Amino acid sequence: MGKETGFLELDRSDRTYLDPAERLRNYKEFVVPLPDGKLRAQASRCMNCGIPYCHNGCPVNNIIPDWNHLVYEGDWKNALEVLHSTNNFPEFTGRVCPAPCEASCTLNIIDQPVTIKSIECAIVDRGWQEGWIKPLVPERQTGKSVAVIGSGPAGLACAQQLARAGHAVTVFEKNDRIGGLLRYGIPDFKMEKHLINRRAVQMEAEGVTFKTSAEVGVEVSFKALRENFDAVVLAGGAEEARMLDIPGAELPGVRLAMEFLTQQNKRVAGDDEVRAAPRGTLTATGKHVIVIGGGDTGSDCVGTSNRQGATSVTQLEIMPRPPEKENKALTWPDWPLKLRTSSSHEEGVERDWSVLAKRVIGESGEVTGLECVRVEWRDGRFQEVPQSAFTLRADLILLAMGFTGPKKRGLLDRAGVALDARGNVAANTQDYATSEPGVYACGDMRRGQSLVVWAIREGRQAARAVDEALMGVTNLPR
Repeated sequence: MGKETGFLELDRSDRTYLDPAERLRNYKEFVVPLPDGKLRAQASRCMNCGIPYCHNGCPVNNIIPDWNHLVYEGDWKNALEVLHSTNNFPEFTGRVCPAPCEASCTLNIIDQPVTIKSIECAIVDRGWQEGWIKPLVPERQTGKSVAVIGSGPAGLACAQQLARAGHAVTVFEKNDRIGGLLRYGIPDFKMEKHLINRRAVQMEAEGVTFKTSAEVGVEVSFKALRENFDAVVLAGGAEEARMLDIPGAELPGVRLAMEFLTQQNKRVAGDDEVRAAPRGTLTATGKHVIVIGGGDTGSDCVGTSNRQGATSVTQLEIMPRPPEKENKALTWPDWPLKLRTSSSHEEGVERDWSVLAKRVIGESGEVTGLECVRVEWRDGRFQEVPQSAFTLRADLILLAMGFTGPKKRGLLDRAGVALDARGNVAANTQDYATSEPGVYACGDMRRGQSLVVWAIREGRQAARAVDEALMGVTNLPR
């Protein structure tokens, strides 16, 4: 698609960032979009490659060549329609998705993939600016009702699809605002939260009812939901954080990354400190911060710590340092293991790999340091390197080591659904049905911690399965 010779005539040119000194002053998004002319030129680079690997690289199977071609032709409105046909919330993925589609792009063989993510974001942002995105109210109501538990990307996608099919959908969210990880896990400088609010208004117009501060299994009876709704969808995410089991980890200066990020997101939203930090204020201001965990959550902690005015930030990862460039002959079109440097890393951080935390050092009940040791992979396991111990200064240690699965207390205890070997809710990707009749599961609660785009896919597919189960037939897409 695109211009037949576009990829021969033009090099890849992507969005830029504001200078770190400028963007560190606030929590606003700092990506500088490409102007329309350059976006159309970049879209022209999309090849008529015969086998569009980007389709499979994208978890929601975006029809990428089609909307690239439409952008190249200047037909933005139809490009938006094609984009929305597979993705309910491209403004989310256009900002926070790692773009596995670009890794799968044929032009990535020569490290020149099409700027798919930037074009996707530009299409949907233009759609909102032009007023093209409107509520899609169903022509008829089915008389069926569905409860969706959790308002993260999986729950929102599922709820929107079911509402458009004509079902009465109620979304239950334990927090005070909808959005789940999108709201409180992802910093505003990566994705501003008015984007979620805007979609919520659209969904309410489509018939979705949101109930916040309503934790199912605590404030709301799961049994009552079973009795009052024709189907229940579990979309509560994977929130059980992996803990640090070493001496000194009980000190008050050792905290979970999500608590740290949530507090700051609430401050940015305008909450006072009592509401933002009910357990006490947690900030990096003037502190030596150590972030344990080298993933996206760890990166978000780095960016937030720098904006709060940390004295220093160090990020530790137990895995070896990955190669800066992958072997394309071995990896393409699959997602490669390679060194990834985020915008937060560029703002200032010391990164170290193959490091195992051994002991938190404290004095008078306060964290003062972290004792570490180097490790190497031998005989199928990590082993400590002799005489490699070292100590890092620390006032605050943030745990960003991933999540082990959904929380069992409350909802899952009450739901009584079977779990798989990893502790996630057991359900397949055909009907998304759990062991309990009329109860379904999707997103991270079913698959374990994953990407926003995977959550959207599962929410859409679960909605189709529920619609088919309730009505005997469905017109919703897989």
